[in-house]
Amino acid sequence: MLILESKLGLSPWDVLNQGIAKHSPLSFGVANIAVGLTVLLLAWSLGGPPGWGTLANAVLVGATIQGLLSISAITDLADQPVGVRIALLVAGVALIGPASAFYIGADLGAGPRDTLMLVGARRTRKRVGLVRAALELCALAVGIVLGGTFGVGTIVFALGVGPIIEAAFWLLARSPLAAAVPASAPVIVGE
Repeated sequence: MLILESKLGLSPWDVLNQGIAKHSPLSFGVANIAVGLTVLLLAWSLGGPPGWGTLANAVLVGATIQGLLSISAITDLADQPVGVRIALLVAGVALIGPASAFYIGADLGAGPRDTLMLVGARRTRKRVGLVRAALELCALAVGIVLGGTFGVGTIVFALGVGPIIEAAFWLLARSPLAAAVPASAPVIVGE
């Protein structure tokens, strides 16, 4: 929500959600749910086990965004000076790392995008940060083609969120791949 209200560019997945909303009868929040469920099915088909947290994330993130967009105190943040909006962007991107590490580390099922990130890292044996950046850039490319709004904040998010999540896994000693990758495999989180 902080990133959305910064008006400095949506996150890549939100660029995609906005593009879908422009070309369908779906609202932004409902497009978020639809994309989340689609990514969930993709991640599951690639071996990402869903859990209660996965399903909750797929549905509740979009529903929460839709609800928060109806609160004027939140939507009024978009009218703040650019310095405040830069702070919103930075805070939004920075908070995603520890938040992701905590909820993924709870082992109740990662959200759809995070499950896809973890499956991608496991299958490719690439670092979580690199895989997440690649997924963000793919979502961004499709979103741009569909006419989603992007800006400098979109690029900051796309290139920064993966390394921030990876650093949070390391700092909080929560490595979701350690148990899933054989001992002979290279360590891909927090190297």
